[in-house]
Amino acid sequence: MGLEHIRNFCVIAHIDHGKSTLADRLLELTGTIEKRKMQNQVLDRMELERERGITIKMKPVRMLYRLGAEHYTLNLIDTPGHIDFSYEVSRALGAVEGAILLVDATQGIEAQTLSVLEMAREQGLVIIPAVNKIDSPLARVRETKREISKLLDCSEEEILAVSGKTGEGVPELLNEVIKRVPPPRQLIGGAAAGWPAFRGLVFDFEYSNHTGVILFVRVFDGRISKDDKLKLFVGKREFRPVGIGIFMPGEVAADTLSAGEIGYVITGAKEPGIAFVGDTVTLARNPLPSLPGFMKPTPVVFASIYPESQDDFVILRRALERLKLSDSSFSAEEEASGLLGKGFRCGFLGVLHLEIVTERLRREFNLQLVVTTPSITFEVLEKSGRRRTVYSPVYFPDQGEIKEVREPWVAVTIIVPADHLGVLMPLFHDHEAVLGETESFGDGRAKLSLSMPLRELMRGFFDRIKSLTSGFASLSYSLADFRTADVVKLEVLVAEEVIPAFSKVIARRRVEEEAEATVERLYKILPRQLFTVKIQAKALGRILASRTLSALRKDVTGYLYGGDITRKMKLWQKQKAGKKRLKARGRVEIPHDVFLKMVQGERR
Repeated sequence: MGLEHIRNFCVIAHIDHGKSTLADRLLELTGTIEKRKMQNQVLDRMELERERGITIKMKPVRMLYRLGAEHYTLNLIDTPGHIDFSYEVSRALGAVEGAILLVDATQGIEAQTLSVLEMAREQGLVIIPAVNKIDSPLARVRETKREISKLLDCSEEEILAVSGKTGEGVPELLNEVIKRVPPPRQLIGGAAAGWPAFRGLVFDFEYSNHTGVILFVRVFDGRISKDDKLKLFVGKREFRPVGIGIFMPGEVAADTLSAGEIGYVITGAKEPGIAFVGDTVTLARNPLPSLPGFMKPTPVVFASIYPESQDDFVILRRALERLKLSDSSFSAEEEASGLLGKGFRCGFLGVLHLEIVTERLRREFNLQLVVTTPSITFEVLEKSGRRRTVYSPVYFPDQGEIKEVREPWVAVTIIVPADHLGVLMPLFHDHEAVLGETESFGDGRAKLSLSMPLRELMRGFFDRIKSLTSGFASLSYSLADFRTADVVKLEVLVAEEVIPAFSKVIARRRVEEEAEATVERLYKILPRQLFTVKIQAKALGRILASRTLSALRKDVTGYLYGGDITRKMKLWQKQKAGKKRLKARGRVEIPHDVFLKMVQGERR
């Protein structure tokens, strides 16, 4: 089949706008999957994806479709919708020529849709707008079409109306994909020039216990077979494929992969650091230049992960290495804590990415974990002139050593009903947000542009916006720059011993309020000991908050009755001396569930 009969496209949509459900109907319509084998969210193969109703890993699929007398090959890439995976989405957009802009008729355009749409426009993709969930009694089809028309500067007649649930309008949408999306073209006509050539974009990858790392590749130039020796530019690895093939949607072996096609290449490699999203794969003996756009994802959120039992440390290390084979975007470095033992300091693309990785560790490897409060990086200039990048509050220097601190800021876009603007203004002030442009977004909604510290965005900002707007607001963000920060380190002491897992870096103006709240929260959940325990919060060189947890009293004379009082006094003195020895030792064994409750309290 020639290039003129191939269409490569993806679907742009906010979380829960019906992207995966629409993909189900496309698979049914094209007969890619028999109806008796159909299930909801076919392309979401992870249990976690089905439970949360979100796409975490990209899923390509090839569909064969007949329109009139012509037969077409349609390659669809189902992409994640969350901001944490924006780089991966950008590489998927680079692998196709067109995109369906899918908007929920009950919710309208959301903020995340705007950011992904902007990436698609930068890639020069053909955009096909469609309104989804038209079967819902809450659907606002006309108003949503008006919003899309204004956003894309197109007529409302060009906007299709579909229902991913019932299949209404899906055949018309597929026909429009064939008509509007251009066929792929080779960037370099190597094969036509009479010499062998091959070049493909790695837009995702996964790992198999049996075959190793499997690359998801869009072929831009030439063709390959299993006999060709290939080379990865960024991975710096040469290999001969164990197998190649296409997704329908399961893996189906093929003899060759040619320009314009999307398929997989099995590397056979079983160690991390080989595959990277955005890398270029080419022939080892005749390499073509690498494709543009590669970036190594930069972690923006850091957290320490410890096993509840130190006996599981080796298992945790192997589990992280295993996850690294299918997700190169998180980092992990070994570290040790006096209280929690040995663990790993990990970097993630965002809080959702952190939650996904930790949940996979629990489910796939049956690990019980302690995860510390997420933090960000700070650039610290010390008075000695040394400049440091601090990834953990534990290593944040004392106030007297600091000359300047800089922290990452983010550019935030919020779409919200206009009548909720008033309740949001105090929230913006509380989270140090600087309000920029505000413009009408149609149908009584407003689009706000903010800039704010990433530190404050992570402090439950989105949850509070959702709460204040009854769930009608949507948010997207992108990293902007580093700016001067007025922050201090807050430490928590239990029995006069610093607990590193509870340390945090917060705004100076909130330090006293946060100190009181942290001490109070710990006071309520820390089990009482056999001796009096003092819980304190320290910052700026002084104790800002303190509570005393009274000792657990045991009646050591309860079994006595009658007789001389001196018998009871001897037991009381012995108990008193024992408590004195315990207090002198000063160690408090903090249960792991206390750490979990403190972290959960921080996220709220």
